[in-house]
Amino acid sequence: MKYEKWNVGAPDPKAVRALRNAGFSRLLSVVLAARGFATGEAARAALRRDAFFSPLLMRDMDKAVARIQRAIDAHETVAVFGDYDVDGITSTVLLTDYLTGRGVSCLRHIPHRIEEGYGLSKDAIAALRERGAELLITVDCGITGTEEVEYAASLGLDVVVTDHHACKEQLPPAVAVVDPHRPDCPYPFKDLAGCGVALKLVMALGQAEEQEALFARYGALAALGTVADVMRMEGENRTIVFRGLESLPRTEFAGLRALLKESGLWGSPVTSQHAGFILAPRLNAAGRMGQADLAADLLESRDSARAEELAKQLGALNRKRKAVEQAIFTDAEAKIQHLAPEEKYALVLGSEQWHPGVIGIVASRLSEQYACPCFMIRFKDGMGKGSCRSWGGLNLLTVLEECAGLLEGYGGHTMAAGFSIREENVPAFRERMNACVQRLSGQKAPVSMLALDAPLPSGPVSLEEVGALAALEPYGPGNPCPSFALLDAEVERMWLLKEGRHWKLRLRKDNARFDAIFFSVPALSSEPPIQSGIRVDAAFSVERNTYQGVTSVQLRLLDIRPSRIPDREEAAALSLIERVIQGEAVTREEAARLSPSKEAFAACWRALRQSLPGDGVLSDIPSLPLRRRLGWKVGGENGFLHACMALEVFRERGLLDMREEGEAFRLWPRPTEGKIVLEDCPYLRRLRAAE
Repeated sequence: MKYEKWNVGAPDPKAVRALRNAGFSRLLSVVLAARGFATGEAARAALRRDAFFSPLLMRDMDKAVARIQRAIDAHETVAVFGDYDVDGITSTVLLTDYLTGRGVSCLRHIPHRIEEGYGLSKDAIAALRERGAELLITVDCGITGTEEVEYAASLGLDVVVTDHHACKEQLPPAVAVVDPHRPDCPYPFKDLAGCGVALKLVMALGQAEEQEALFARYGALAALGTVADVMRMEGENRTIVFRGLESLPRTEFAGLRALLKESGLWGSPVTSQHAGFILAPRLNAAGRMGQADLAADLLESRDSARAEELAKQLGALNRKRKAVEQAIFTDAEAKIQHLAPEEKYALVLGSEQWHPGVIGIVASRLSEQYACPCFMIRFKDGMGKGSCRSWGGLNLLTVLEECAGLLEGYGGHTMAAGFSIREENVPAFRERMNACVQRLSGQKAPVSMLALDAPLPSGPVSLEEVGALAALEPYGPGNPCPSFALLDAEVERMWLLKEGRHWKLRLRKDNARFDAIFFSVPALSSEPPIQSGIRVDAAFSVERNTYQGVTSVQLRLLDIRPSRIPDREEAAALSLIERVIQGEAVTREEAARLSPSKEAFAACWRALRQSLPGDGVLSDIPSLPLRRRLGWKVGGENGFLHACMALEVFRERGLLDMREEGEAFRLWPRPTEGKIVLEDCPYLRRLRAAE
């Protein structure tokens, strides 16, 4: 299994029926009901992709428009100051393209991630002023740059701040501060990305009759930045991303066309998943590897041949980023092995060798793999720059604030943030952060969880049903890709692809058969192993797959595990053992089959001890998979039966405590005095008497 626990939703059948009666397809009704929608009206409102509010509802938008319009009319030189991630790059290109089109002489500055770091800097401001800038506009940054904005004013440089990050109590003293998170901002939708705010600024600058044309030109850039910045995919963001991606194949930007070709997406519809997992990483690689201007040059390019060359360079840079990322990931995993159990509620890791632009991606991978927040730090000259990722809804800004006394600074979002720390403070930070996360998680060790919408309804799934799920697009936080559980299915066939990294499977449940694929299979901890003939639970999303001109339904697996439902033989074995425990009579043949040998007892005890974690207690372990694993270790035709019988004997003899809570075990060995004679167990005596 990849995940220790699955949370499978249980949609209200009444809500499913109401949605079906309202005209929604079977699968879509199940997903909508699982997400809390009980009426057609509520579902249609959530699925809307036409929400769009007037940009002038944002506080200070009128001031920003007035100052920028004055710069346009007076032919002033305007500097656009962005950020090195995809949101910042697309925001920068969006605004500079618009201003250039209005005849403005534009300067562009995207900080070097490694040398300058995030946000405004006095050195960069001074350099832009020396180059003739009379107005500076920030995009995707600036909301915390009070000192830097004051410095710009001292140089005679006006500043307009546009941002989408959380505000501090004191706003920067700019000509205008446009940020939907301002406490006094009445804008109805607060979750715009930086590029969403930049799009709003451009549309506010345009005439009424230009609005559709402006959205058509810049929507694709705003969509990419919004998806890449992992913004909530609700409300206005659904409109921006849906319309923007829909327009991407028709984009006027030569750089975007080249990016689509280099990514293999040219000529195909582009989904939010394409944007997030194929396009955004290429653009992001430039910033992470300290070459953000390369991505901006690509998006600004008006020459197709030049754009295609830049797109190839980005592709090569992305491949290099992947190699660096894997090296850091491997090193980090080795460091985790040396952490104490109490240091694994929050992983705090550091090295002088790690690339500072890549540690955030690794933190994200580690937080998912180890089911806990992760803090990755790159040290240089005694100082550390850190990047962290949350897990399980933990608010990173809250826990960083509790550790603020050990930090030089921090900021970001609730799920992803950055911080700086002196190297000598890291041990204390690790201890305090783990204590903080442990307290907030209720003293429970974190477990990796997979949230699924619902069990798959019985019967085959049609291509039309899969197509109807597209009404939920675009996907993202708050609106994930629909996912289902197929419970107690049989693996009819299984084969490996690409050196065993990918699996293809044929699953059967009742009268329905499903083709499935599992990409980049992790080292699954399943005993007995997943193989043909075994019964499994599968977690997946559904998709259309076209192969050799034939389109069919395919399950894209997220995880797979042995079934939690006993088959006929297992149910019979458990029933037989229960009869023995209750003192009921058994036949001679049943007694002979049920009596474990000394070797079976020994094998079961060894396997049980090997399953125990460091604290010696198995908690929340599904009982049936544990019994199967022990039976597999015992071996033989009656391995499962003998392992289950041995567990009951161990419990009766006082060798262990075993409590079943629903489908889960809580199990731990007990200290004993003297020799324990298993044959004295009354269960075994009854079996011997019946033989």
